[in-house]
Amino acid sequence: MQLNQPTITSGNGVRPTHVEVNLDHLCANLKAIKEKTSPAKVMIVIKANAYGHGMDAVARHLAPHTDYIGVAVLEEGILLREMGIRTPILVLGGIWEEQIPDFIKHDLTLTASSVERLQQIDRAAESLRKKAIVHLKIDTGMERIGVHYYSAHTLQEAALGCKHVDVEGIYSHFANSDADDLSHAHLQLARFNEVLSFYEKHSLPTPPLKHMANSGAILQLPEATFDMVRPGILLYGVYPSDEVKRTVSVTPALSWSSKVVYFKVTKPDHPVSYGSTWQSDENVRVVTVPVGYGDGYFRAMSNKAQVIIRGVKVSQVGRICMDQMVVNLGADGTGYNGDEVILIGKQADQQITAEDLARWADTIPYEILTNINTRVPRIYIP
Repeated sequence: MQLNQPTITSGNGVRPTHVEVNLDHLCANLKAIKEKTSPAKVMIVIKANAYGHGMDAVARHLAPHTDYIGVAVLEEGILLREMGIRTPILVLGGIWEEQIPDFIKHDLTLTASSVERLQQIDRAAESLRKKAIVHLKIDTGMERIGVHYYSAHTLQEAALGCKHVDVEGIYSHFANSDADDLSHAHLQLARFNEVLSFYEKHSLPTPPLKHMANSGAILQLPEATFDMVRPGILLYGVYPSDEVKRTVSVTPALSWSSKVVYFKVTKPDHPVSYGSTWQSDENVRVVTVPVGYGDGYFRAMSNKAQVIIRGVKVSQVGRICMDQMVVNLGADGTGYNGDEVILIGKQADQQITAEDLARWADTIPYEILTNINTRVPRIYIP
């Protein structure tokens, strides 16, 4: 199994359109999260190619500094093991019965989201003469995978009879812990606490890793810290929503840039790009930038996005193409072939963030970051 991800170090020749990931910023963000949630353990979530930052490099750099790693699917866990990562890895997503032996063989922690799945895990572990490590998944208000909180006792009781399963953890997930109104989050937390009371009521030991706090809860719900927290987008220096309280200071680790590849003067009544959706009423200077929706720069941002060239924010015009887009410098603007173009990041006193792109595309920063295509090289600094 191989990662389909160009990995490039500073100093190599590189495509002008590329991403830079500052590993020091990642470490500083992780440290800030630890300080906020101590003494709880930390599970770094690096699914979806580490939110677009490159799973290989992020895992190698942060694995020595974290207690657990979270991924979404079996394949991501296997890739990490094949890279030599020995840190415990929880696969957060649903699983199929035929996958279970691979989980156990690669020493991956399984999510048991139903009694049926838990019993399948137990049988597979017995046949392999191994112990499967499992975290029980409780649905407290997401309506995705996981046994409903009001039926959780069936899963907890079933676990008592599984002799080849080590129930190391029990967890749930918030639906809107990053919101201004936390009423639903508080309801979910109360439901999870009620599920946990099962162990005390029956004089049973509680699984050692109880966890529920995602990025929003780390910032706003300290009472949800439990034994471990699961920072996702916060780890990468991006806040999960505009309204969330910023109780941890983090710095974006990712910047995205390109270079001007072509300069020209466009006359009035000469439409720009596919569909002829934009034209100027005067002579304007425009430049072509070699980035498009094939790289993950969303077409939905057409005629709305801005970039930074020579320290000035300028507007993208016309439809964004698969591999190129056009930027309007205005009648008196300055820009030449080879000029740096900031898509996400800082130049001079100007900045464009993943949140800006999300607003232009009518989406969330998670989608912006995870959709930066694998043909865009990642450069890791320092």
